[in-house]
Amino acid sequence: MLKKERHDFIMRQINLHNRVLTSDLVQLLNVSEDTIRRDLQELVDDGLLFKVHGGALSKSYHSSFDDSTVYARDSKIIIAKKAVNLIKDGMVVLTGGGTTILEFIKQLPQNIEATFFTISPLVAVELAKYNNIEVILIGGLFSKNSQVTYGGQVITQLSELKADLCLMGTSAIHPEEGLTDTYWEINQLKKAMLAAAKKTAVLCISEKLDIALRLRVCHIESISYLITELDDNHESLTGYLAKEINIL
Repeated sequence: MLKKERHDFIMRQINLHNRVLTSDLVQLLNVSEDTIRRDLQELVDDGLLFKVHGGALSKSYHSSFDDSTVYARDSKIIIAKKAVNLIKDGMVVLTGGGTTILEFIKQLPQNIEATFFTISPLVAVELAKYNNIEVILIGGLFSKNSQVTYGGQVITQLSELKADLCLMGTSAIHPEEGLTDTYWEINQLKKAMLAAAKKTAVLCISEKLDIALRLRVCHIESISYLITELDDNHESLTGYLAKEINIL
């Protein structure tokens, strides 16, 4: 594979999952670790991503103020507008982090009255712009890779919560394998978030459909809503329509 092809592949993985592991890229591209490190450094030098220990992160994952670097932003705006219809005055809402959740926050009506719990400092900052929203940031260890709080302290706090609705993004979703992730700590965090809400909505661009990663978060039947940018009868959603979930 040519270097440009490797770079294009790496950027696609970054855009879809917001982060990549060097070890995963070595296996997927069948090249040496030194080659991947050089590729990542060149992409960093070009201003396309952030290099971190063991891999790299999307630039859009680090700021809620720069929309220009958000991958598939038009699709995420469509998803966000659909998700906003689930929010009613007086609700208690739990959110994860990520660019789609940030887009959802930006689409909320200015006069909405609700309580939002979140594990994302960037989401908390965006929520603070609304006068009638109470914002509760769940504190704990901070993941530089995922830009959210995690760990035992966070999971304990989540165990004491029963929100009306949990909104989360996902790295991958599959009709048979369910929600999956690559990182153990994020996997455990998402399990706790699912248990902390009466209903869960997964916000997901269609490029992440039919993908399964190494760690299962939950079976597809454990979520209440799957929200994509597609029409709810699109052929790409056929496998999900057969499950007991609402497609928006």
